[in-house]
Amino acid sequence: MSISTGSDSASSAGPSMRPAFHFSVPDNWKNDPQRPVYLAGEYHYYYLYNGDYLAGGIGTSWRRATTRDQVSFVDHGVAIEKFTNGNGDCWSGSLVVDAEDTAGFGAGAVIALVTQAQTDREPEGSQAQFLWYSIDGGRSFRPGGDDPVLAAPEITDFRDPKVIRDERRERWFMVLAEGDRLGFYASADLQRWRRVGEYARDDLGLLECPDIFEMTADDGSSHWVLGVSANAKHRGLPATYAYWTGSFDGSGFVPDAHEPRWLDWGFDFYGAVTYPHHDPSGREDPTLRHVIGWANFWDYPHNTPTVVTDGYNGDDMIVRDLRLVRGGDGYRLTATPTAALDGYTTRTHRLGDQRVVGHLDLQVRASAYDLTCVIEWDGDAGDIGLEVCRTLGGTRFVAAGLKPADAVAYLDRTMTANPTSGRTQAPFAPEQRRAAIRLLVDRTSVELFVGDGLTAQSHRVFPFAGDDGIRLYARGSAAVFRDVTIRELSVQHGRNAQSGR
Repeated sequence: MSISTGSDSASSAGPSMRPAFHFSVPDNWKNDPQRPVYLAGEYHYYYLYNGDYLAGGIGTSWRRATTRDQVSFVDHGVAIEKFTNGNGDCWSGSLVVDAEDTAGFGAGAVIALVTQAQTDREPEGSQAQFLWYSIDGGRSFRPGGDDPVLAAPEITDFRDPKVIRDERRERWFMVLAEGDRLGFYASADLQRWRRVGEYARDDLGLLECPDIFEMTADDGSSHWVLGVSANAKHRGLPATYAYWTGSFDGSGFVPDAHEPRWLDWGFDFYGAVTYPHHDPSGREDPTLRHVIGWANFWDYPHNTPTVVTDGYNGDDMIVRDLRLVRGGDGYRLTATPTAALDGYTTRTHRLGDQRVVGHLDLQVRASAYDLTCVIEWDGDAGDIGLEVCRTLGGTRFVAAGLKPADAVAYLDRTMTANPTSGRTQAPFAPEQRRAAIRLLVDRTSVELFVGDGLTAQSHRVFPFAGDDGIRLYARGSAAVFRDVTIRELSVQHGRNAQSGR
């Protein structure tokens, strides 16, 4: 089955709210994504899953889905069961392919390093890292032993191991979330780890789900990137994926700048993981990565009508293509909807150029689509943008716009059903008096990309049935919306959709 989409038919609780082209869990609950691993021509995507959620049960297992193009996913059920032993249920971690049999479970074994909060050890609930292994291509996993491969020290937060192969030093490297710092560890065999360094930050809140990788920029230079899900709302910054470019010597990371950049400035892009792209031969492309993030946040994890309409709680934002580009202020990652999404277009509306003074309501109405345009304005522009998920009377909508005088792009879900009201904003450069805009709208989310992926903002929203209008607006002066194009999308009906097996 394709689990990026659900049936369009109405249920006893009303029309389905399952996304048309975003990943969603088949039933019950999902939260953190786990970094996909590439095996035999497919990306194996694991995520935390609670099959007892609707019945009131607790705990998470690892559920597996596969994809070839980052858009259509095939479900394969649970790969690591929860509460298998007294070490607690499985939380976040990461997987690697042990091609050289360094861990002793066979060449090509898939190894998962997983945090478990131990229930039968003192102190109860202490977090430690455990090894699981698979010898059937990642379909199922067994515990590599009852003891942790990295025991919990005397700290509360000690979780989310991200492991990579450090080829220069012929060893494995782990970055671990430890409250206000990231711990660095090295191992020859994935089973015995020693601490080699850390990166500490006391100004970004609780750090979770770390990430580290090397990438080739558009100018051909190579750079390391250190990422983490930070919780910086107390500083007026996002609680999403923060990252730094810099240098890495196997034990320490030196950032190019103190302040991080952000992959997403919205409310709902948490626990995100990046992973390399592979060409048709299976080789990694050092210039391209992908990222997938949970479309939710811990301030309101259970606030979703999909539990009633469709019997599940758990979506992801669209997979994005990442490239490292050089600019006047250093290197940064651009994020754009993954390229294969175009293959799921079911209908295209080409509306051309639209000059707007005040507002203009488009004739197109849709609930799942990709809207692109370039907005141009004069020097006195005030507030320019689009209202989507708009009701006929205009009392409900999501606003995606630009305020050139303030040099910000914003996404505002205040005027629609949503977990919490509010507006987010991201910086953009208004000097050219034009900006490329891309909006992804689905049944439970709106994502705004500005400047060919220089910034992104993601919001979880729940439009009512029939809230599918689109309005262009230009307040303060005229604006021209160039080449307005709306591509309706559906994984279920797209020409590239995978069939289940």
